[in-house]
Amino acid sequence: MRAIVTGQVGMEKKPYLDQVARRARDEGERLEVFHLGDMMYAEAPDVRPGRILDLSLSRLATLRRAAFRDLIAATSPASEHRNVLVNTHATFRWRHGLFSAFDFDLMQRFEPDMFICLVDNVEMVHRRLHSEHVIDATLKDCMVWREEEILATELLADALGGRNRFYILSRGRESDTIETCFRLAARPDMRKVYPSFPMSHVVDLPDVLEEIDQFRAAIAKHFIAFDPGDVDEKLLLDRAIAAARDGEDFIEVTSHGFGKSGTAPPMRLPVREVLDIAGDIDGQIYMRDFKLIDQADMIVSLIPELPGGVPGLSSGVERELQHAFEHTKEVYVVWKPKKAPSPFITETATKIFRSVDEALAHFETEGMFATAGLFGH
Repeated sequence: MRAIVTGQVGMEKKPYLDQVARRARDEGERLEVFHLGDMMYAEAPDVRPGRILDLSLSRLATLRRAAFRDLIAATSPASEHRNVLVNTHATFRWRHGLFSAFDFDLMQRFEPDMFICLVDNVEMVHRRLHSEHVIDATLKDCMVWREEEILATELLADALGGRNRFYILSRGRESDTIETCFRLAARPDMRKVYPSFPMSHVVDLPDVLEEIDQFRAAIAKHFIAFDPGDVDEKLLLDRAIAAARDGEDFIEVTSHGFGKSGTAPPMRLPVREVLDIAGDIDGQIYMRDFKLIDQADMIVSLIPELPGGVPGLSSGVERELQHAFEHTKEVYVVWKPKKAPSPFITETATKIFRSVDEALAHFETEGMFATAGLFGH
């Protein structure tokens, strides 16, 4: 398996992918990671750390081509590096403006099997970006760059014949999605699942949140899970709206993803800067969640029962189920409320279950837990 892994600056892909390689070693499998940025620095010992993007575009392109040629040579069919993750970028949005970060002819020669674009909560990307580089980038800049990186990676995949081998992967905290990335690279034939569940209107219901977290964990245990809760900037926006209503100029953010608390020190963000990206947050959630469904084999939706016996069926979950049905995905629903589901659920669902355990038992009986296709062998 030869995978190209992209993502904007501020993702910290290097330590993340190194952990993916360690996870492979834990399974007795060899997965080599090549960091193209490190290889470029090795080609230019005169360039100070963290300053390579300040070089002229012509020299940057020369260094990139040299490093990528070394990569191709090191991973040739005659080499022992057959299972490879390449840490690189599709675009850069820097002082030169927006520019490409790859050479199409060399990508063709490398012959990648898969393309993965890592994404993360914008506030985390913004924080890492400014801790590692001297640059004046706003939250808006980071949102735009992420969208460009996703699009450029997808177009590259399409151009190289990998339309069905392009994946958006929400990074989250390293411990959250290391297993997902490992399985994508090492077990590509595993079932890919989009877990669907209500989010924004259950944040103040701890019992429901616990039920949802157990559901997410169960799906992640048995499948390659593209979990929409690993990146959730709607919570950030909701906090900023509430702060603006109270006349506050800043908010402190410690959360990281739906239902999770961050371990890093709190971030102090200007309320106005968060409100300025309200449209970007909503638009990218809409786009990204549908793409996560498109890249999955099936959707499994948990509909909890809310206080008063109300079904926890949000408009977002309804749209996800309809989108999955219209794109011929398998649609499974775990319906917990006593009230019977409407025809809009029963007529589009492949199967409806009364509990998560019942759903898992069905999936196991149907052989969906199989882990075939190690490194394509």
